Amino acid sequence: MIIEKVYEKVKKQFETDTTGHDWHHIQRVVDVALYIQEKEGGDREIIELAALLHDISDHKLNGGKLNHGGEVATEILNELGFPSDKTQLIASIVDGVSYKGAGVADKMDTIEGKIVQDADRLDAIGAIGIARAFAYGGHKNRPLYIPESNPEMHDSFETYANSKSHTINHFYEKLLLLKDRLHTNTAKSIGQQRHDFMVQYLEQFYNEWNTKIEQTHE
Repeated sequence: MIIEKVYEKVKKQFETDTTGHDWHHIQRVVDVALYIQEKEGGDREIIELAALLHDISDHKLNGGKLNHGGEVATEILNELGFPSDKTQLIASIVDGVSYKGAGVADKMDTIEGKIVQDADRLDAIGAIGIARAFAYGGHKNRPLYIPESNPEMHDSFETYANSKSHTINHFYEKLLLLKDRLHTNTAKSIGQQRHDFMVQYLEQFYNEWNTKIEQTHE
């Protein structure tokens, strides 16, 4: 079965990843995408395969090559004899799924693409999203926080991809913006709670950074 073969290939490639884009991330995106599909509709097979392949050659992992994931996904599906029209749709989803900057518009025209993008973005926020952000920041040798370095709302993929800012800025440059860039009602409902958790986390982070320790008295 084609889906089972894609599962095997993707798991083998990502099971040792330490950037936050590991196999467990991909499995969560698949599971959440299928959950959203049950509520919102769309072609389940397309959604499952696109979710499986969404990071197959992401620009964050391949040295900065944009839209290379669609090519790799196409090669894999062609080798397995998957229909060309469905392969083309999956490739377009894979190329469009990643966030490319605060000032860069999303380009997802199909319900399948919107669902996969929503599932991927939900895994970028909340408790796991916070953990993944710091894992990736460490992988890229980025500081946790530099108080005098302010976030930048990037207006192009190039400026976003080449940013060397600290991880706390990443919350303002991406993570806190994702709630309002979710497409489906199901994802928006999940996303609100995860967004609120990140806001609470940042408040606690700043309190600890500034050594604001609450004093309790009996």
